[in-house]
Amino acid sequence: MLSFAHIPMRNIGPILIQTWAEKISVPLATFESPVWAAVNRGARVSRHTSGIEVVVVQECMTRSIILEAIHLKEALNFLSWLDKEKETLKKKAESTSQFIQFKNFQSQLVGNLIYVRFEFLTGNAAGHNMTTKAAQVLMDWIIAAYQKEKGLIKVISVSGNYCTDKKVSAVNGILGRGKYVIAEMIIPKKICEKLLDTSPDAIVELNQKKNWMGSTLAGSVRSANAHFANMLLAFYLATGQDAANIIEGSQGFTYAALKNEELYFSVTLPNIIVGTVGAGKNFDFVKENLKQMDCDETTGKNKGDSSRRLAMIAAAVVCCGELSLLAALTKNGELVRSHLAMERNIKLNF
Repeated sequence: MLSFAHIPMRNIGPILIQTWAEKISVPLATFESPVWAAVNRGARVSRHTSGIEVVVVQECMTRSIILEAIHLKEALNFLSWLDKEKETLKKKAESTSQFIQFKNFQSQLVGNLIYVRFEFLTGNAAGHNMTTKAAQVLMDWIIAAYQKEKGLIKVISVSGNYCTDKKVSAVNGILGRGKYVIAEMIIPKKICEKLLDTSPDAIVELNQKKNWMGSTLAGSVRSANAHFANMLLAFYLATGQDAANIIEGSQGFTYAALKNEELYFSVTLPNIIVGTVGAGKNFDFVKENLKQMDCDETTGKNKGDSSRRLAMIAAAVVCCGELSLLAALTKNGELVRSHLAMERNIKLNF
């Protein structure tokens, strides 16, 4: 019997995104009520500056398969053969959907085990099912074609953890999975002092000592940030995403530097996995939220335009929330005071 979990949701902002010269109100669904205030404060800063510049550096959705050769030499022969078959792989993969595009593959050997990580573009869909279907078709063709021509290779699994799906990994941090997005702001000293009640110097110092040194001591995997996951989860739940993807999505870097007494502030997120069509997008509240941000299926002229826009808005949200938290942490006691006040109040409101 289907029932629903109700999660408090609010519209935050608007956030001024310089990339489109637009002010965008963003829905966030969360039980962590201080996230609304944090993003709202960062959004206010964006409106008192030139805004947040956001770019998508690259994009791909991945699925890795595992094969096994009879011995290492056969595995090496197989990879040499596979490298010559890229055009056929492209045709086979793209026959599985009108939206999928084959990009490339990477491979790794562990003894006689062969891991092949396929990269695809998946239009406006996040692409989990689309890439798995394409990987299955590619694997079946590879086995049949190679064994007919060359030798013995057997299937282990259509998913081999070299993807890597919903797990923290170095490979996703380096190569990206989903949209690789960077958002940046330049904040004058006066705005920093007035709206964040702190200084550019204090934020730069805290970011270095907390996010970078602290994360290094903790053994974080290609990650140095304060709380990307808070904003991403709230954004994913409000827009019908697979919320488990915050695991790789929260991997990323916060960078802060002084530029002529102004604060340069940026967030880099290599693994933003979002879609504007597919599972989770048929609920009325999701449709309304996507339309509000101009991220519905009518957005743009090219494949993937609306999902790219959605990923860019997600990065802007993260930028706002990350900036606000770091500012709060430069003032001893502010974080505890604000959390206690907001979370007690929220119990009265819901």
